[in-house]
Amino acid sequence: MESLVIPAFIMVVVAAGVALGARAISRRLKASAAAGAAAPASDPVELARTAAAKLTEDQHRRLYALIAQGQAMAAIKLYYEATDAGLRASRDAVGALAAHPQPYRTPASAEAAQEADDDDTPQRFPYRYRAIASKGDVTREVSSNMLNDEIYGRIRTLARSGDTEGAATALTRHSDITLKQAREFIALLDD
Repeated sequence: MESLVIPAFIMVVVAAGVALGARAISRRLKASAAAGAAAPASDPVELARTAAAKLTEDQHRRLYALIAQGQAMAAIKLYYEATDAGLRASRDAVGALAAHPQPYRTPASAEAAQEADDDDTPQRFPYRYRAIASKGDVTREVSSNMLNDEIYGRIRTLARSGDTEGAATALTRHSDITLKQAREFIALLDD
């Protein structure tokens, strides 16, 4: 009988170890699933706004300089070090900031600016955006720090849907060109 006590005791210890290990793995899986559910919203514009709000003015300026130079890895590293976010979150934030540029806002004015964010009032970005349209030998360029991909995309959509006057008006509102110059530019967008 004594010869069976030691192997039985070993089996009980091993079974308890396996049960505790399974419980620990289960907890980790639940925690990672909860962390995945608490991830930032899938709206890239909102992600860009949130990411920009975490940066100081100098960090914001340096990050956009790196993005403009095409140094994505350095931009991710800068964001990672500045915010202590994870690598994946830093990558997503920099991608959102590159796709949806955000002007620097002081922390006190960030909430007020978000409430006042309206398509009719142009905002100034910390970089100049260049839009180029050409047809045949004619080429026109508009360069403005009140344009970005999203606004220019809306202007192109207006022009392609036939609302050339609305597109020209929107272009003058977001740049420093005259209505006549905007009409010439929009005329080159027609496909």
